[in-house]
Amino acid sequence: MKGALLVLAPGPCTTVQDLGRFGYQHLGMPASGALDTFAMRAANLIVGNPEESAVLEMTVVGPQLAIMKRADLALTGADMTVKLNSRPAAPWKSIPVEPGDLLSIQTVTSGCRGYLAITGGIQVPKVMGSCSTYIDGSVGGLKGRPLIKGDVLQSGPGILLKSPRRIPPAWIPRYGDRIALRALPGPQDALFDQGLATLFSAEYVVSVTSDRMGCRLQGPPVKPNIDAPASIISEPVMPGSIQVPADGQPIILFAEQTMGGYAKIATVLSTDISKIAQAVPGDTVRFHQVDLDEAHGAKREQEAQLAQIADMLSRQ
Repeated sequence: MKGALLVLAPGPCTTVQDLGRFGYQHLGMPASGALDTFAMRAANLIVGNPEESAVLEMTVVGPQLAIMKRADLALTGADMTVKLNSRPAAPWKSIPVEPGDLLSIQTVTSGCRGYLAITGGIQVPKVMGSCSTYIDGSVGGLKGRPLIKGDVLQSGPGILLKSPRRIPPAWIPRYGDRIALRALPGPQDALFDQGLATLFSAEYVVSVTSDRMGCRLQGPPVKPNIDAPASIISEPVMPGSIQVPADGQPIILFAEQTMGGYAKIATVLSTDISKIAQAVPGDTVRFHQVDLDEAHGAKREQEAQLAQIADMLSRQ
């Protein structure tokens, strides 16, 4: 089978991701998947793929790729300078490529993670129903690891675009250094009477130790009640869970963990995980408390926006 992309330089952490691997958490297998699902789904829509198609997720610095197959590409997510044959190309817009072209995706100027979609999606063997890479388990993606120089990526069947597609600037997220996150208290918020007030009033800074496991924050300690246990019986966790370890510095979990023994004071809305996934060390975070109705409303709003984007792109 002829390849689609040859990796000339991989970037520090470029992996194959889709929407995730679900239904196996009870077996110790995390969901993994793209951390900024809005950007990932938008990239696929631009090139005419199903939203769940596998893409490349790039962290801080993107790869250099030799094009081996005629296709349409789209880069979304973090603001990353992209050049095709040394000439600037626009993100959030389809990029037609031909065999022999060279694509270079450079360091972010804002945000953290970029997403590259290709006609037909990145094609790798599915493991437990997903193409997503779980690095710590060496599962999925391309041999269960980040890309390395010399890798050849395949793409699936797809239809080339008849005309360019782009998402209007008004619908493109802006990744600033001050991030507002909506969160629901719980499930162990009863252990943090004063701590809950601290979480929703203080400002936190993103730590340099953040990764795909989670985003570690630094700021005023979130203190448990005097009679609260030092830890809880380990139980399942989900993306967005805000764990509070012994030092009181919150950790927002992403998609690479199945269990945890720290109390979870609150849960970031699924729609807002894309925001914190784009944070870099030194960015500031504030939490805003919402209720379940607001959380459901935020999800409906995001899905409606993606449906609008899909409709608009289909008519371009």
